[in-house]
Order: sequence, then C-alpha cells, then structure tokens
Amino acid sequence: MRRSPVSQRSVLQAALADLADVHATSRWVRSGGIRLHALDYGGDLPPLVILPGITSPAITMDFIARELTDLVRPVVLDVRGRGLSDDAEGFGLEEYAEDTEALISGLGLDSPLLFGHSMGARIAAVVAVRAKVAVRGAVLADPPMSGPGRGPYPTSLEAFLRQLSEARHGTDADEVAVSWPTWPRPEQELRARWLSSCAEEAIVGTHRGFEHEDFFDWWPRVPTPVAMLYGADSPVVTAAGVEEAARANPAAALHGIPGAGHMIFWDTPATALAALRTALSTVLSQPGTDPQPGTHPQPGTDPQRRA
Repeated sequence: MRRSPVSQRSVLQAALADLADVHATSRWVRSGGIRLHALDYGGDLPPLVILPGITSPAITMDFIARELTDLVRPVVLDVRGRGLSDDAEGFGLEEYAEDTEALISGLGLDSPLLFGHSMGARIAAVVAVRAKVAVRGAVLADPPMSGPGRGPYPTSLEAFLRQLSEARHGTDADEVAVSWPTWPRPEQELRARWLSSCAEEAIVGTHRGFEHEDFFDWWPRVPTPVAMLYGADSPVVTAAGVEEAARANPAAALHGIPGAGHMIFWDTPATALAALRTALSTVLSQPGTDPQPGTHPQPGTDPQRRA
C-alpha cells in the first residue's frame, strides 16, 4: 500500500531500523552551523573517509565499508542534505570539501585515506588539493567528468527527481529495480527505504555542479598517492575521459573495472571491491603524510550512539 506523499525529506522508521544491523557507531560533528552524521566502523587501523554519491546516504555504502574493516577504519559521511545530516543552502564542491575537513578534524582522524564514489570522488579530489587537513592518499571511483564545454551529465536531473518522487510516495525494491535492474536485491531494498532522506535541493544543486564545475580544474593537482577506479562500460568516465585523466595526472594509477557501468560496486561487487582493496593497500604501503602546518584536529563534542 502506498503512503501519502511527503513535502520534504524524511527518514522512515523502517530505514532507521536498518541501523541496528550496521556494525558502526553514529558520530556527529559540526561544519559551521550544519550538523553532520557519519558511520564510524571503529578500530585502530588507518582511517578511511568514505564519501558517497549524489543520492547515496552513508548506510548505502555499508556493503563496501564492512568488507574493509580488516584493512582500514571506515568512516562514512552522510553528505549534507542526505541521510541524517542537516540540510544546507550551498551544494558546491568547496562547501562539500569544508564538511569533509570538519569531519576529519572533528573526529581527530590522523591523516586518513579518502575514498569517494561519483559525487564523493569529486569531493575527495578537492579535499586532497585544498590540503586544509592532512590526508594519506585518495581513491576516486568513477568521478563525473561532465562540466562546462564537456556535455551534460549522462543521468538527467529529471530522472533523479522522478526517483525521488517515487521514494516520497512510498517506493519499493521492485520500483527501484526499474532504474537499477542489476543491483543486488538488498541494495535495491535499502535504496527504497533511504532515498526519501535526500533533499531535493541537494540533488538539484549537485547535478548543477556536475555540469558547471569542472573536475579537471582539480584533477591535475591531486597529489600522489592517488588512484582512479572506473567502470569499463561507464557513460560517466568514457574512454576519452580516461585518456584525458591519464594525461592530466600521469602519476595517478587508473584501473578499469570490467563489466561495470557508473555504479561499479553495485554492478560488479566482488570485482570492484577487490580493485578497491588493491588500491587502498597500495596507498597504505607508501609513507604516510605529515600533517599540514596549521591544522590541529580537535575531538568532536557531539553525542555518539551505537547504530
């Protein structure tokens, strides 16, 4: 039975109940006046900040994060306007980067690695270039290469808003499967429960950024160690995009994921996860990054709870 439409973002009780099965602790930090939520998987291993995509709350990356806990300490951010994090007025790359820096400083993460998918990959690149906080390295998965003079982002804004409208009316996994037919069933079900937590303004602002902010303004300056994973069949990172990325940052390691489109971890989970583990292990094998002058991580002051 369909629920009545909601006029703004909502987190369903069924979605909140999903947190009971996530082996992570909810952590809270502030970025200016915005309260940000993250899932912290804990442990004494090097921290890995995970930055999801345009309509992916933190919990949708759990199936990736939980497979990395023997290698790193994953910390997955609910990017502003998604999941349990606050709404905001700005959705530009540098505003997203400021939030990520606040997370790193607020939780006292010592030279973390960065891993981002899609929108999150763009954010990771900007954080690495800004160097406001020390990071050990970055792995970027299928960053949108659209931008001024580069053509539109392959998924239209109308398609995203249609999916959001379905979620607000009460979608289910079968309806999600119409847009994402190859995804594992548990991930289709999770998206059905959590998509309504995404703010329309966040989706609109980010999609606008995909077409008005150029990834290649940042990519050539992303310091090593850095790796890029891309779907071999991705419409977002095309063959021409791979060639340009290789020329623009020749020190970066580029790895194609066979059989995957843009949603590489959902399309080919085992293959993509193996490639991610290899990329992270390569970064970890290199000398750590010393903290940048003037950065002094401060412990978070907001309450924590077990998810």
